[in-house]
Amino acid sequence: MPFKINISEKKGKTYHLESEGENLVSKNLHEKIKGNEISPEMHDYEFEITGISDKAGFPAMEGIDGIMLNRVLTRYGIGMKKRPKREGKKKRSNFKPKGLRMRKTARGKTISSEIIQINLKVLKEGAKKLIEIFPEQNQKKEEKKVEAKPAV
Repeated sequence: MPFKINISEKKGKTYHLESEGENLVSKNLHEKIKGNEISPEMHDYEFEITGISDKAGFPAMEGIDGIMLNRVLTRYGIGMKKRPKREGKKKRSNFKPKGLRMRKTARGKTISSEIIQINLKVLKEGAKKLIEIFPEQNQKKEEKKVEAKPAV
């Protein structure tokens, strides 16, 4: 099953790639990987795995070992974006609720065949820039801007 790989630069630009990536299986969250494990064009690059999601949308969490789904007691952060019931729809200056903990389902930190999406962060850039490796993704954004202007 192919992985959807999102590669983010320090400047904030994200590049998307679909890859089989059998050599990514059994890697862990926050592990450093070489670029040639993803694509031969990125042999100079070094990446860090920053996030993993499975086919049902459950995120991987650092505290869970293995590949299984677990029910974990979580605080506000990865896997939980809720507010306490008593707070209602009021706007608060501090959005992080105090003392709210919920039991949520999360996946272990190891990449397996159940994983669909992998998020990577560039640690070391190669000789060839990511814009040159993914020219079609850069052009799509420019074409949308050109198409939007004549419509006015």
